Amino acid sequence: MSGQANIIEKEGTSFGLLRRFARDRRGVGAIEFAILFPVLLMLYLGAFELTVGLSFSKRASRSAGSIADIVSQQSSVTKSVLATMPSVASAIFAPYVTTGLTLKITGIAIDATGNATVAWSWAQDGTRPYSAGTAVTIPSSLNQASTFLVRSELAIPYQLISFGANFLPSGTNQITISRQYYYRQRVGTSISCSDC
Repeated sequence: MSGQANIIEKEGTSFGLLRRFARDRRGVGAIEFAILFPVLLMLYLGAFELTVGLSFSKRASRSAGSIADIVSQQSSVTKSVLATMPSVASAIFAPYVTTGLTLKITGIAIDATGNATVAWSWAQDGTRPYSAGTAVTIPSSLNQASTFLVRSELAIPYQLISFGANFLPSGTNQITISRQYYYRQRVGTSISCSDC
């Protein structure tokens, strides 16, 4: 009988330990923190990356708009004047780098019948991206007879910070942000470019 009582006593002790273990709440906070920390960290880093990306995108818009605005205030331009426009973009993008930035500026003449054609064009690499006299499609709200438009096209690659690079599909760590702006000439009826 004493052997049987001994077994019952040991089982009672085991169950008591299990009950005490189940009721013990020490360390629960540490376990919850260990489970939630990676999720919270990814949310924080994702919000940070989104904020930086939106700031970069706003600067692309501001740069393209400012360049078209500056050119539209001239009565005539030259390649040397247009060649200073990438530095305008660089100043607006500061402190971000503008490596890989491409810029095209086009003068668009709209005749009396509302047909829009390229008057001149310039690209950052010194080439002429569009041939003079080529028909151009412009937004209908800007298609006003006998006017002149300046179009700026800016494209820049944006490298994602990619804190969670292992979660992204391959090849998605860089995106190209492109912006296009039209401004009407401010002085006279057209803007000429003698060497474009």
